[in-house]
Amino acid sequence: MADTLRRLTSTSSFSALQEKLESWLREYHIISCDQNLNRCCDLIELTAKIQGELFTILNLTAAEGRHYGGEDTLRTRLLPWLSNCSLMARSSSSDDTGLQLMQDSMDKDQRIRELSASRDSDAQKLCATRLQLESTRADLFAALEQVEVSKRKLEALDECQRQTRLLRSEVSYLSAEKATLQERLARSGSPSLLPKPGLSSSPPRSESLSRAQLTGPYRRARLLSRFCELYTLERLEAQSALRRHVADLEMVQKIIFIAVVESFNRAKRAFRQIKARVRNTLSVAHFGPESVEDAAVDYVVQNMDIYDIQSGIKDVVSAMNVNPRISFPPEVDFFLISTLIREACKAAFAMQTLEPPLDVAPATDGELYDDRKYRRSYDSERTAPLVMYHVWPALVEGDAVVVKGEAVTRRGAVWSRSPSRSSSPTRSRSLSPTRTLAFNSRRSLSPEGLTASCL
Repeated sequence: MADTLRRLTSTSSFSALQEKLESWLREYHIISCDQNLNRCCDLIELTAKIQGELFTILNLTAAEGRHYGGEDTLRTRLLPWLSNCSLMARSSSSDDTGLQLMQDSMDKDQRIRELSASRDSDAQKLCATRLQLESTRADLFAALEQVEVSKRKLEALDECQRQTRLLRSEVSYLSAEKATLQERLARSGSPSLLPKPGLSSSPPRSESLSRAQLTGPYRRARLLSRFCELYTLERLEAQSALRRHVADLEMVQKIIFIAVVESFNRAKRAFRQIKARVRNTLSVAHFGPESVEDAAVDYVVQNMDIYDIQSGIKDVVSAMNVNPRISFPPEVDFFLISTLIREACKAAFAMQTLEPPLDVAPATDGELYDDRKYRRSYDSERTAPLVMYHVWPALVEGDAVVVKGEAVTRRGAVWSRSPSRSSSPTRSRSLSPTRTLAFNSRRSLSPEGLTASCL
């Protein structure tokens, strides 16, 4: 553009135009009509050349302003001037049509820009609304989960209060047993509690009970409370850890359920093996009022660290790695929930020292929902008769349900007769897989101790 302007200045076109105009003015009345017309045509041709150069400069200048550069100037000055003065010989109708087309084109461009701006604004508003909706939905889910957690804590508090009352009664019982023993020692004057010759061969009740049997009610209450804590504390921590790697909540809950069941299976097998080794060792030189079996259990109760918990965790993880019901990212290890597995193994091992022992109830996906064994999860279909999957196992003592589990019931669940497959080679020693759980009325404890739901 600068080169064109420089060239137009160097040719002195405007000076030549001025000189020709002055010369024509001096000679206008001297020369003929044809000469005057020729002089006028020369001026028109020179003016056209100058205008052509100026229009070239106009186009180059407008191009430097990009697509919309100089739009206002062209619309307010050039278009009105073109509408009044045509540079070329053409009909008035064609001039009006061309100008109208140019005006329409510019109006359409302006309309397109306005629509584009409006569309961008609507898109931003829609995106903001979607983000707000997702935030509201997340807050709703968090609130529902918080409500559920609070409900669990309240129920756990109620269970703790019940267990506290039970523990107080057990303390009273043990105090009475202690007083009886002290009185017998004072009468006999000997620390020995063995029956003396000439006395009845039937030993007193306090002499016939082993230490494990004497502390059994207290340990049972403490283990029931610990089982409830596993659900309200370690389970939620494991669920939070798994949700960072597994998006499907159903699969996360299945993984946790299988981990707890496998922990009980491995702990029961370890208890049988340890008790057998201790019994064989004690049978060589054992003597006393209690049997070798009771003495072995007493030894295990007093030496709970004899159980290799790390080996138990590895066994549970190995069993879970080959379980076909679990879908888990291969780059993540099940040791991610080792805290839950460790605490479940410890509780399960301790529960085997009770008489009778505590165990988890057999469960299978698609079984008929039993209100005595489970409570429905908050997202269950209340009228569905079958269990889609289990969230937490039920705890049983013989045939009696002690602590309810949690299950998800939905329509469309496939009914199955066979129990869920476990990688453990052993079965529960307290229940047959095909037996139906029912309340046991033979227990001497209060009804509150028979069926306690911490869920």
